[in-house]
Amino acid sequence: MGRENIEKYSLPYAILKPVLGLWHSRIFYRRIIVVGKENFNQNDHLIFAPNHQNALMDALAVLFSLRGQPVFLARADIFRNRFIASLLYFLKILPVYRIRDGYDTLKNNDWIFNKTVEVLKNKNGLVILPEGNHEGKRRLRQLKKGICRIAFQAEEASGFSMNIKIIPVGIEFSHYYRIRQVLTVVFGKPIEVSDYKSLYLQNHVHAINDLKNRLSDEMRKLMVHIDSTDDYEAIDELRIIVNGKYSDDIKNPKLFRDRLLIEKINRLAEAYPETYRKLCNLSLKAGRLAGKLKVDYRLLEKERYSTARIIRDSVALILTLPLFIYGTLLNFIFYIIPELISRNLKDKQFYSTIIYSVSLGLALLIMPVYLILALILIKPWWLALIVFATIPVTGIFAWGYRLFYKELKGIIRINRYRKKKKNDFTRLTEIYREILNIIHNI
Repeated sequence: MGRENIEKYSLPYAILKPVLGLWHSRIFYRRIIVVGKENFNQNDHLIFAPNHQNALMDALAVLFSLRGQPVFLARADIFRNRFIASLLYFLKILPVYRIRDGYDTLKNNDWIFNKTVEVLKNKNGLVILPEGNHEGKRRLRQLKKGICRIAFQAEEASGFSMNIKIIPVGIEFSHYYRIRQVLTVVFGKPIEVSDYKSLYLQNHVHAINDLKNRLSDEMRKLMVHIDSTDDYEAIDELRIIVNGKYSDDIKNPKLFRDRLLIEKINRLAEAYPETYRKLCNLSLKAGRLAGKLKVDYRLLEKERYSTARIIRDSVALILTLPLFIYGTLLNFIFYIIPELISRNLKDKQFYSTIIYSVSLGLALLIMPVYLILALILIKPWWLALIVFATIPVTGIFAWGYRLFYKELKGIIRINRYRKKKKNDFTRLTEIYREILNIIHNI
C-alpha cells in the first residue's frame, strides 16, 4: 500500500493498527480519556484539526481514538529517506512541501492536493495538524492557512457538494515524557466549510482567514491554553499544585479543571493584578522548594501520615517484591533500550515518540521468543500460555510498584521533615496553603 492508493482500504494496515493501538492505549498510557465523539458522524467528509505539542504522539492520539484508516499530512522533510518514506506511506501519511524544502518541490503539492480530495471523497478522514510543527508548551500557536485552503479547494473541486466538516481536537498529556501517563482527547463540534461558501466565492483570502480564526477559537476551547508568555511557568505549576490529584478523573477530566483554573487566573490578572503577581511568585517558589525537597504536592494534603499506614504499605511492598522482580527482569529490556536511545535527543518532544516506537518494536521481536520459550519449557501448553500472559501484566505491575515505593518514600520524607521542623518544608506547606486559599477565594 503506497501513496498512489493511500485512500484505499489496506488489510495489512487493518491488522497492524490494533497491535499498535494495544501497545499505545493499554501499555504506554495507563488511561486514555476520549470526549466528544458524539459531536460528529465519521461517515461524513471530515478533516480533524488537533493541537500539536508532542511530535508523533499527537497523531497517534487521534488515530487510536477513531475507527477506520484516516490519512495524515506531515512535513515533507521526514520523507527524505526512501525506506522511511515507504513506511510513512504504509502508515497513511502524506507529505506537504514548504518553501524551505526547496522552491521546486512546491509543485508536488498539486498531486498531494488531488490525493487529499480523493481521501475526503472516500470518507477516510483527513488529519491535519494546523500549527505546522510541534512545541512543548500548553498553548495554541498561530495556525497555518493550509488546512483551510485544502478544505475550500476540496469543496470547490466537488462543486461544494461534499459538505466538508472540520473537527477541532484538543489533546492533553498529563506528562509529555513519562510512560504510563494519562492522555485526554477532546473532539469539538463540527465547523461546516459550506458556511463560508458565499464569502469564499467573493474573496478567497477573507474566507480562509475567517475560517482559520474560527478554528483557532474552537481549538482553544478544547485544550489547556496558557496564553501568557512571561508567566507561563508559574501558571503551568499552578495546574499541578491545584489539579494534579485529578489526573485519572474520567467523569470530570483534569483538562477541563485546568481550563477553568486558567480562566480564573486570567480574570484575576485583569481585576487584581497585585494578587495575580503574588500568586505567580508563590507558584514559582513552591516549584523550586518542592523540587529541592523532592516532595509531591499531593502528599501535602494531609497534616501527617500515620505510622500504621507506613507499616502497612511497607509490608505490601515486601510481600509483592518477588512479583516486582519477576516483572522487572522480563520487561527490563523494554525500559532500558528505549531510554538509552532517546537519552541524547536534541528535541525533547520526540522523547515519547522514540520510547513508544522502540519499545513496541522490541515487543514485536521479543514477545514471540518469550512465547516459544514458554511453550518449550513449560508443560502443559495452557500453563505455558498463562505464564506468557503474565509477562506484560507483571511489567505494568512493576512500574506501578516503583511509583508506590516512591510515594512511600515521599511520605516517610515528609514525616521526617515535619518532625525535624525543617524550615524549607515549613515554608513550602505555608505557600501551598496560601495558594489554595487564593484559588478558593477567586
